[in-house]
Order: sequence, then C-alpha cells, then structure tokens
Amino acid sequence: SALAFLMRATEHHPLNPQGHFALATTLQAMGLHEQALIYFDKAIDLKPDYMEAYNNKATLLHSMNRQGDALISAEAALRACPGDEKSLNNKGYLLTEYKQYAAAAGIFKQLLEINPDHDYVLGLHAYARLHACDWSDFEANRTRIIEGVRQGKRVCNPMAFMAISDDAKNARRCAEIFSQHRFPKAPQALWRGETYLHRRKRVAFISADFREHPVGYLLIGLIENLSKSHFETVGISLGIRDGSSLYRRYRNAFDHYLDCADKPSAEIARLMRAMEIDIAIDLSGYTAGARLDILSWRAAPVQMTYLGFPGTLGTDYVDYLIGDRISIPDSAQPHYAEKVLHLPHCYLPRDTGIQPAANAPPKSEFGLPEKGTVFCSFNHDYKIAPTIFSAWMDLLRSAPGSVLWLMKLNDDARANLAKAADAHGIDPSRLVFATRVPSIEDHLARYRHADVCLDTFPYNGHTTTSDALLAGVPVVTLTGNNFASRVASSLLHDAGVSQWCCQDISRYIELAQTIALGDPHAAKRELQERCADRWPISEKQQALAFGEILMQSRSI
Repeated sequence: SALAFLMRATEHHPLNPQGHFALATTLQAMGLHEQALIYFDKAIDLKPDYMEAYNNKATLLHSMNRQGDALISAEAALRACPGDEKSLNNKGYLLTEYKQYAAAAGIFKQLLEINPDHDYVLGLHAYARLHACDWSDFEANRTRIIEGVRQGKRVCNPMAFMAISDDAKNARRCAEIFSQHRFPKAPQALWRGETYLHRRKRVAFISADFREHPVGYLLIGLIENLSKSHFETVGISLGIRDGSSLYRRYRNAFDHYLDCADKPSAEIARLMRAMEIDIAIDLSGYTAGARLDILSWRAAPVQMTYLGFPGTLGTDYVDYLIGDRISIPDSAQPHYAEKVLHLPHCYLPRDTGIQPAANAPPKSEFGLPEKGTVFCSFNHDYKIAPTIFSAWMDLLRSAPGSVLWLMKLNDDARANLAKAADAHGIDPSRLVFATRVPSIEDHLARYRHADVCLDTFPYNGHTTTSDALLAGVPVVTLTGNNFASRVASSLLHDAGVSQWCCQDISRYIELAQTIALGDPHAAKRELQERCADRWPISEKQQALAFGEILMQSRSI
C-alpha cells in the first residue's frame, strides 16, 4: 500500500526529494534493491546534500555485497558534508572490510573528536587499532570501554568487547545493550504457540558461512551426519555463493537449501514460519554477515545460537546457547541470557575428512630457520593483545635463535608488530609472517614445522587451536572467565592434555619454555598418543551428541 501511494506522490511531485527517498526506503524494505538505488540517486540529484539518502544508499549497497560502491557513496556524502557522523561511521566500517585498519582508525578518531558519544565509535576505534596491532593507549581505552558498558552506554559491539576483556558479566551487559538497540524484538511474533506434529523435527540452520570459511569447514561433517530419521534439515544461506567444493557439499547436505542472501529478514522469518520450522539455529551471532533480526520475529518454537559467536547474544528471543562444560561451566549460567545446553565434548565440531597433506615444503620455503625453536600463533591480528605479545617476546629472548611464526593478515599489523618487537629489544627479523597456501590441507601440513603454538588472550584461538592439535602440535593457552577465553582449554581437555591450560601469564611463559627448550618432539608424541583414540571424535559421534541436545530443547 505504501508503495502505491509513494509511486503516485513521486509522479505528481517529481521534484520533491523526500518523496523519492521515501519510495527508495520502501523498495529497500521490500527487497527490491536495484529499484531502490534508482530512487536514492534521484533524491540525491534533487538535493545534493541529502545525507540520509547517501547513507541509506551506502548501507543498501553494503548489504548487496557491493562494498566498493558503498565506499564511493560514503565518500560522496563526506564531500557534501565533511563532518557528517553517520557518513564517517560508514566510511570507517567499510575501510575495515578492505583491511585498511589504520585508515579506518583515523576515520573513527575523527568521529570521536566530533562526538565522543557516537554509538559504538569508541569500540570501533579500538577494534580497528587492534586489527592493526596499534596498542597506543590500550589500557586507557580498554578501561573507558569497560566502564561505559557498566554504565549501560553504547560504547562497544560484543565482538570487539571479547578482544579486550574476559569478564563474562560485562560481556552479557555489552550484548544486551547492543541487541536491544540493533536487534530489538519484532512488533509481533510469527509463531504464537501452535503445536506442530511433524514426524521429524524440522531444524533450520541460518548462516552466511556455508562456504570456504572456518565455520564452514568445522560444521559440514556434523550436518552431513545428522540423523535423517529424526531431523529434516533446512540450510538458510545468507552469504556469498563462492562455488567451492565446500559450498556444494552444503547444498547437498541439507534436505532443503534456501539461498536467502537477497531476501529481507522479515520475509525469511515468514518463510520459516510457513515451513513450520521446529528449531531455528543461528550460526553467526554478531559476526560478519549476521542477520539476528530474523530470529527477532520468533519464527520457530525453539530458537538457538551455536558455533559462530562464542558468547551470549543478550536477547530474550534466543532460548538456548549450545556449549560445553569447560567453555561454559554451570556456575557461569547467570552470565548468559540463554539457557546453556552442554555437549559432552568441546562444542567446536571438526570435519575429520580434512587432514594435513602428507608432506609439507621444507622450512626454508616458509622463511623459517633450519635450527632454532619455532613458536607459532596463526590467530587473527585483533586477538594479539599487548600483554600476550610481551610474553611472546620474553619467550624469544629466552630461546636464542628462535622465531615467532605469525599469519600475515594486513600490512599495518605487520609493521606495528615489527616496531613492538624492536621496542622489546627483539630483532624484528625474528618475526616470520606466513602467507596463504593453495589448500586447507597444505595449511594444516605446515603446522608440523612449529614446535609449540602460543594461544591468544583474552580471545582464544578456536579453529586455529583445533588445527594445531590436528596437526600434532602442542598448544599452550590461558584459561579465562568467559566463553571466548575458554574454548582452547576445552579443546585441550578433549585431547587429553589439560596440563597445557594455564591460569596466569607466568605459568604460560614457563610451560611454553619447558616444551620448547626441552624436547618438543616428546610433547608432540605425547599429544599424538593421547589424541589417538579420543580426539577428534568422529562426525557420527558429533552428530549423535548434537541430535540429543536438539531433542532436549523444548518450546518456550
């Protein structure tokens, strides 16, 4: 109805920019994206400083995976109004998607100077700098963010908060603030207590990562082995179609595969209700590509979160979080808005069909020395906090000839890490940066050149820790107080090497030194012997335990 009225309005008043803007936003809400862009452009042509039109257009282009065009729109907006807060926010965010983190941090700093209370800008600035491994004023910023969360302010998104604090209580508060603002409960529930009498439970998995992505690699074996006699599965894809073999496996693994990337969230929710989905499982949380507002419509009697985001979502419409008793002990339940369902093993699944390649190229091909200890951490740059990096420098200092093998993710981070090493009195040449290899099997194989893997804190390595264990390399971790800071400990418990879990930084350094300077090969043999018949468990066992968890859930 709105569309019909607005079409008439723009026909009768073609020079009114507000009419074209309203028509564009209506078309956008209906999922008619290309048409919406036409009318945003008409509004801007009529009113060159129409900031709302610029910003809505940038947001729409981003949702269409046209990040380059979205960035052009944000920059055009800033030419029209250089100090526009939303345009600065959009540009900063888009720069992070191009891994231009130092530039993004500069934009967020500019926004902070204009309005230090702009929603989440303090956290966005800190997160961009963490990605660039720029730790200037780290503790002061960390304290400001934590205090802001305690006061109920919109200072940080939940994903960024995990990288600066392992406080589970504050993490829940941060998630509640964010969800109530960005993903509030929809005006009405689509499921209103009806009873479904399906022979098999209809389970919908919602994700942007049914492709070559860490979540994609981890989950596929479980999906393929979930009981067909008990569950009818639906894959709701919100991400790109990368055409990979993994993407094709997902299309074949689900009983029904729905490509919904271009559909509005409310439409997806109505589709799920029409299909009478019994259990809806969000796999993204607050990560890239997340569409948590789909669940805000209460399209299913039971709604869950799993795997993609290691923490509470802080909503009142997600009923369950699937974890395990190491990652989320029973005593931690008050810090989670959802009821926690515990798997009997680490919540992180593994596709055992993916194994390290039989042979890896020699050390020299990766820039590693033939002799000397190889410390390794292939975690994301934003997970490297200054305290943990200082510990790594102590380890290099204690082991002459040793190197630290890191993943090269962006040039800003590499340059800043080199400067930080130099400030610790360590030759930056002892930092070796790994680049991409042809396949995941090749990536796993090269782990064998590492003597010991060093975990990050407060945000542990998850897939990276699992990868290292699969490759037979010892991992030393710090155990924290929230989900994200306990996942590595859960994996080590499953593998039978819980003695490599540390409670403080001094023990972390001591243990890494003991393994590296003693007999790393003995530690590798111990890991292989302990893992031989216990980790990773088969996909069938993973799927069986997961199925039992699903059957435990009940309608709200």
